[in-house]
Amino acid sequence: MMTQEQCTHRNNVQSSEKPQVYKVGIYGWRKRCLYFFVLLLMILILINLALTIWILKVMNFTIDGMGNLRITEKGLKLEGDSEFLQPLYAKEIQSKPGRPLFLQSSRNVSVNIVNSNNQLLTQLVTGSNGFKARGKMFEVKSTTGKLLFSADEQEVVVGAERLRVMGAEGAVFSKSVETPHVRAEPFKELRLESPTRSLLMEAPKGIQILAEAGDIQAICRNELRLESKDGEISLDARRIRLMRLPEGKASTSSSSSGTRQTVYEVCVCPNGRLFLSQAGPGSTCQISNNVCL
Repeated sequence: MMTQEQCTHRNNVQSSEKPQVYKVGIYGWRKRCLYFFVLLLMILILINLALTIWILKVMNFTIDGMGNLRITEKGLKLEGDSEFLQPLYAKEIQSKPGRPLFLQSSRNVSVNIVNSNNQLLTQLVTGSNGFKARGKMFEVKSTTGKLLFSADEQEVVVGAERLRVMGAEGAVFSKSVETPHVRAEPFKELRLESPTRSLLMEAPKGIQILAEAGDIQAICRNELRLESKDGEISLDARRIRLMRLPEGKASTSSSSSGTRQTVYEVCVCPNGRLFLSQAGPGSTCQISNNVCL
């Protein structure tokens, strides 16, 4: 059993011991750093929000699109000038109704058509050096659908009513030309010329050369040949002039006495050559046939 003094001493010891309190949290410089980072984060959030609002305002972001770009049910709609830094892939490009469509580039504008294997089928290139088109066929049609020009590997077709060549040297063809009508412009000359080769005109039903208000000239360096296999050659004119025909010389005994001869007759050699002979009371071709030798 405890005595009264021991109980009194124990009570004094317990009363002298105070309860200990443990503090939970961040205090001191750690607390100041935390508040500083929270404040810095709030400032960054406000700056980011302000920049986002500014970008939305400048870029004109709306529910329908951004800036000049609008999203519609049919696709994308661009208003004003647009610049593409990378290739553009689109199914259809059209301008605003009643407004033209401009394609501009500092180098060239290329339009390529490829198949499923990415092989080039048709190409259209416009650049500083010119205009180039590549494909199996090229066609130009009028607003009514009439064919004006067509070109492929086999032939080139001009469907216009008139083909006009404005060059000073005319048109040069390396091979044959097939046409039903060749005509010069009014009051202009028509010249068919082959400087280094031959010129051949063929037609199964005939060739007609007509000059209603001018002359027709056929000039050659060597020989001019008119040949008809089954028909005849007709010269129908009021006057027919045969220039520079050789003149046959008659023998001295048969020549006329000193008067100048102004009338001649046209003679034909057995080989078809023509020559002139002085006219007389009778034919003088026999005595002047030294040209035929």
